[in-house]
Amino acid sequence: MTPDLTIGQALAQAAEMLQRAAVGAPRLTAEVLLAHALGKDRSWIIAHSPDPLTELAWIHFGRYLHQRLEGVPTQYITRRQEFYGREFLVSPDVLIPRPETEHIVEAVVELVPRGRVLDVGTGSGAIAISIALETQTAVFASDVSLAAVRVARENARRLGAAVRFYCADLLSAAPAASFDVITCNPPYVPERDKPGIQREVRDHEPQVALWGGYDGMDVYRRLIPEAWRVLKPGGWLLMELGYSAVRPVTAMLNEWAGGEIRGDLAGLPRVAIARRP
Repeated sequence: MTPDLTIGQALAQAAEMLQRAAVGAPRLTAEVLLAHALGKDRSWIIAHSPDPLTELAWIHFGRYLHQRLEGVPTQYITRRQEFYGREFLVSPDVLIPRPETEHIVEAVVELVPRGRVLDVGTGSGAIAISIALETQTAVFASDVSLAAVRVARENARRLGAAVRFYCADLLSAAPAASFDVITCNPPYVPERDKPGIQREVRDHEPQVALWGGYDGMDVYRRLIPEAWRVLKPGGWLLMELGYSAVRPVTAMLNEWAGGEIRGDLAGLPRVAIARRP
């Protein structure tokens, strides 16, 4: 790419570069990165396509394109990701929130509009903050990573959510029978699948939030019995599921009541819901 381009020409060249590199949604990615470089939204850059691209914007845009071509996810470049209709800050210290995870929030809003909720492995805080803003519950959130907790606290501050955060390994710091709901999007990618995972995920998202041991089940094996201890009788456990987790997780929940597996918009099993008798 060379300077002295219009915004439209810069977009066209960038989209072509991204397409040649097999980056998904090349035109959209180019628009998002250029909007970030200019400090504008996508509709502005489309409307101003004939305008010249300033040298400073071209320098920033070129750097962002280089990062994306190297496999850095767009969200880590812009430091933004939408979740449940709100914009969250993200960094390489936290997993990028996915739309599929919104089904956990939807289920909590439906099942438990009041009570005490603990989101385990909160990452960016997307689940906990969304629940706090959508319900009358008292929300707590934990993560083993202090860096992730800092990102989540900043998101709560920006969005005006009353969530109490702390650093801990799963439910190790939670008192017995102290919560009505536990939510978790655990690390569930099997380590045996590493070679086939997209490089954007494998090489750039936090390892502690991705890998669930050889078969992807390590955290489920620890979390489910710990949740039994921490939940009040009648309390709910909601967990996101990996593609190979349905059968083993269902077996682990055989002593629980009200078990249910909910699918996502693609029809894939996505959320396990169980109730402590």
